[in-house]
Amino acid sequence: MLLRKVSQSSALCGSILRIPPLLSGGQRHAGAVVAVSNARLYASQAAEAVLDKTAVGSDTAPKVEKKTAAAVESKSFAVNIFRGQIQTAQVFPFPSVMNEEQEQFLRELVDPVHKFFLEVNDPAANDALEKVEDHTMQGLKEMGAFGLQVPCDLGGLGLSNTQYARLVEIVGSHDLGVGITLGAHQSIGFKGILLFGNKAQKEKYLPKLATGETLAAFCLTEPASGSDAASIKTTAIQSECGTYFTLNGGKIWISNGGLAEIFTVFAKTPMKDPKTGEMKDKITAFIVERSFGGVTHGPPEKKMGIKASNTAEVYFDNVRVPADCVLDSVGAGFKVAMNILNNGRFGMAAALSGTMKAAITQAVDHAANRTQFGSKIHTYGAIQEKVAHMTMLQYVTESMAYMISGNMDSGSTDYHIEAAISKIFASEAAWTVTDECIQVMGGMGFMKGSGIERVMRDLRIFRIFEGTNDILRLFVALNGFQNAGVQLKSLQKALKSPLSNAGLLAEELTKRAKRKAGLGSGLTLQGTVHPELAQSGELILKAIEQFGVVVEDLLIKHGKKIIDEQFVLKRVADSAIDLYACVVVLSRASRALSQGSPSAQHEKMLCETWCMEANDRIMRDLKSLRSSESRQLFKNLRAISTVVVENGGVMAPHPLGF
Repeated sequence: MLLRKVSQSSALCGSILRIPPLLSGGQRHAGAVVAVSNARLYASQAAEAVLDKTAVGSDTAPKVEKKTAAAVESKSFAVNIFRGQIQTAQVFPFPSVMNEEQEQFLRELVDPVHKFFLEVNDPAANDALEKVEDHTMQGLKEMGAFGLQVPCDLGGLGLSNTQYARLVEIVGSHDLGVGITLGAHQSIGFKGILLFGNKAQKEKYLPKLATGETLAAFCLTEPASGSDAASIKTTAIQSECGTYFTLNGGKIWISNGGLAEIFTVFAKTPMKDPKTGEMKDKITAFIVERSFGGVTHGPPEKKMGIKASNTAEVYFDNVRVPADCVLDSVGAGFKVAMNILNNGRFGMAAALSGTMKAAITQAVDHAANRTQFGSKIHTYGAIQEKVAHMTMLQYVTESMAYMISGNMDSGSTDYHIEAAISKIFASEAAWTVTDECIQVMGGMGFMKGSGIERVMRDLRIFRIFEGTNDILRLFVALNGFQNAGVQLKSLQKALKSPLSNAGLLAEELTKRAKRKAGLGSGLTLQGTVHPELAQSGELILKAIEQFGVVVEDLLIKHGKKIIDEQFVLKRVADSAIDLYACVVVLSRASRALSQGSPSAQHEKMLCETWCMEANDRIMRDLKSLRSSESRQLFKNLRAISTVVVENGGVMAPHPLGF
């Protein structure tokens, strides 16, 4: 048993004055703000956090100062780069958050978990059977693997986020199907109880969930509601006596749906608007037990990958749910769902960094032993470039995972953009690394016996679930734009009283003039980045300054209509992702150099190479965002898509004419 306790200038002024009303009263309703195609789930979180409650001159005006201050004072590195600024508190130095006891306990867990997955778990058998073998499930329960972050006094291991990330990394290196079974249970399945449950709810449910006696599932997605969470149809009507809700509806693609006894279910509940007296539907989160009756599920879904994990539809037919099973409060379900998903994303980066490490090991073993044209293939430049890029992608992903988990363990609550970035980056990096592994291995990699084809099938879902990468890119960009918009709004306000705000205006306008001219605006990483990485640090600082200029220009140009510019938002998000990736590796490699680590020079090369290539990508994206040619490109892409959709497929006739 592993279970044990753990202690655990004027022209410029004019341009600012002409900023469209970014925070106007017309943006008060989140639904209108995020009417972007399929973007409500994540984009509306940004809107709800800033736009929805900062309407200047509206009846919510008293909240403006509070929200504005929160945005301006954000400690998030990713948020601040949208303003062309840096906030290093969460990225330098690279976090080291475990105390001696936590570190020792983690060391004692690592080897047994590795051994279990090597000797007990059979990923090929799980994949063929389309279920995790019974003896493997039992072994996982005995190890305490189903309650990794449940407090010790409630039967769990009480692990910190960093400890959790390390064990999840091991699982990801061996079997993603098992990883989904465990993750669907604790990363999202009962995470709502951990985050929002009251004392009674935690004491009632967590002990059995921690031991795996009962499994949990997260029920949000519906046939007509994927990324657009606001469109769910499942309803929960409260009884006249107020003691229970009657739940009706169905959910699809639910991981652990056919196994779970406890469900976190999101449903619409009619609520009276305190201002208008009208009844409106708000989302509420419920803890639902299968034993309540009326809870059924469909057969296991047939899937491309992660076949070992159970995925099924779940139906609720007049399920009577006690009122004390509401999580947080009635109408708070959207907040609950977003926090559950945000809180668990770092775990995906950790797991996939493990997946990549295992794939690289396999590719390198083949390259070191395969002889072609009289030489080992690892001596050829084409293979060397693949191995180097695979290694950099793994290094960045791993660095992101432990940067974010360390921030969370340090008490940060300002990590949501970073967590979304880590999910996007990790899921795409892992796909690339595995694809290149197969390429290095050639036909051997394509065969089932290598196991890599299974890994690739398993990986495909990671760019889709828990927030599709396309939607998460909108989330990253819109969150950043809102923060930058708040800053511009405060400057616009200051310009109305220039004499009393002379100091602020002089500082801000001088900084913008310097950035426009391509001069440094005073940003520095001196004292944080190791001297041997100073050149890479300067490269990224200049990129951040230029990024801030482009973001400001886009806000001035588009105003609140920026939410409709998805071609723009994607490229802005890509630049933000690259910038954050550069900073995490600068931080990690700086630590290695400062500590004189044996791998320090290797990590320095990884960091320098990554920063050079990423800077090229960032400059290319920023150039395209300023270019009139790119605007024509976006028009062409939109027109091509429209024609193909209207035609029901490709429009160009076959070259043979028949």
